[in-house]
Amino acid sequence: MPQIRPITDLRNTNEISDACHAVKEPIFITKNGYGDLVVMSIETYEQIAETQLMDNAIAEAEEEYEKTAILLDAKETLAGIRRRHFG
Repeated sequence: MPQIRPITDLRNTNEISDACHAVKEPIFITKNGYGDLVVMSIETYEQIAETQLMDNAIAEAEEEYEKTAILLDAKETLAGIRRRHFG
């Protein structure tokens, strides 16, 4: 369940920091009752960014498959990469 906190809670930075690390998800900050900011730990941000990169790579691969209809065997492809880059 996402945490929603008023902007005045940002005055206590240690409490917000502890909450971000404890829940491992973004905390939504409101201003005058409306969403204004999102605060999260660096670890949570990096996890979200990594997931986004992975999602983008999968979408790109699916798009390429739709255009070419070519599927490569994973074992053969990885073996080729190993031979080429690791001798």
